[in-house]
Amino acid sequence: MKTLLRGGIVISAHGETKADVLLENERVAAVGEDLPAGDAQVVDCAGKILFPGFIDGHTHFDLEVGGTITADDFATGSRAALRGGTTMVVDFAAPDKGETLAEGLERWRKKSEGRTACDYGFHMTIDDWNEGISREIDDMLDQGITSFKMYMTYPAMMIPEGDMYHALLRLKEAGGIVGVHCENDGVIRTLVSDAKAAGRLSPASHPRTRPAPLEAEAVGHLLRMAQLADVPVIIVHLTCRESLEEVRAARRRGQRVYVETCPHYLLLDDSVYDNPDYMEAAKFVCAPPIRKRADQSALWEALKNSEIDTVATDHCSFTTAQKRVGQYDFTKIPGGLPGVEHRGTLLYTYGVAAGRITAADMCRVLCENPAKLYGCWPRKGVIAPGSDGDIVVYDPSAGGVITAADQAQNVDYTPYEGRKTVGSIAQVYLRGRLAVDHGRVLETRGQFIHREKNQL
Repeated sequence: MKTLLRGGIVISAHGETKADVLLENERVAAVGEDLPAGDAQVVDCAGKILFPGFIDGHTHFDLEVGGTITADDFATGSRAALRGGTTMVVDFAAPDKGETLAEGLERWRKKSEGRTACDYGFHMTIDDWNEGISREIDDMLDQGITSFKMYMTYPAMMIPEGDMYHALLRLKEAGGIVGVHCENDGVIRTLVSDAKAAGRLSPASHPRTRPAPLEAEAVGHLLRMAQLADVPVIIVHLTCRESLEEVRAARRRGQRVYVETCPHYLLLDDSVYDNPDYMEAAKFVCAPPIRKRADQSALWEALKNSEIDTVATDHCSFTTAQKRVGQYDFTKIPGGLPGVEHRGTLLYTYGVAAGRITAADMCRVLCENPAKLYGCWPRKGVIAPGSDGDIVVYDPSAGGVITAADQAQNVDYTPYEGRKTVGSIAQVYLRGRLAVDHGRVLETRGQFIHREKNQL
């Protein structure tokens, strides 16, 4: 079946142009003015904006955290992603301590195969390091797993600094790239212990025990290791001005550093933790925590200046009932926020429509850069002949209101409850097939995407 999207504004990371887009055999067949319709179904896109399908490079579906499992599995999470214009997610295959990478990957394949509505790939978590893990790195790349994840906090996930350095060297040799969760674990544990000893057990203690300087210190620490190893790294979910300064210093030294941030760090501030309703405050517990308004401004400025490469969600959803496990102790609240469904609309509303960034900037951080960074360009991330027919048709005139009652995410709240949006997503096409029509998610079957090495 052929589909001709007629007369829309086609967005790339370099600008915009009015053009028709012909979809055929799962791919973009042609882009240009006044394309002949032939036997194609014609969809009038006049006045609408056509983005490449969004890519979310940071989701956590069907993940065990603190004795519970995220509310969204691959079935519900991927449907929510599609509804929000995300046609590909890159989730995290996470071996348990003592397991091989292959065992972790096999478990995540079983979670996702036949159940994922959008296209998908995996990062491989490295939470152990030995000769066996080192030998597996090449096999992961051969299987299309070209990006990895390491943690500088969480004892169950982190590895010693010497092992992290050796892992960086090994990834440099193999051509993989690693994203790192940067927080100073030792000092955080001390601050948490002090807060508990003083009886400060509410969510208000969460940001105070994981303050911005401890993120920035860890970012700087990692970047000095990466400097010594002479290897590029990704700082995932960067939250604050102090961390940006560490990145800038490394870039001035000539290092390649890629930066990801998330919508909740752009749009929320740490006053959410001071809500007198304990459970309302608990909903916002995530790591790193939400920062101050000044940090929002710093992140928006960095986005405008192309200092931030991608905006992902770190979607890690829990219901209110799951959050209630930590009702009397903030350290027991499962950490994470839902967000995969609303990222595109939020970035358009508070970025493009507000004049903070351009539509091309939005395309850069949601489409082109993630496709290049995670090795699926130009199949993904661009509307061009030969690319996958992944298209988001955005109607800037059809605003709405974000509510938990109207979402596909498998949670009973949204951090953005009641926010008005400028425009909304009219249609989403996945590999040339209509996948979402005015909020209604149709039946689709996502594919595992075998990714190549970083191209950014």
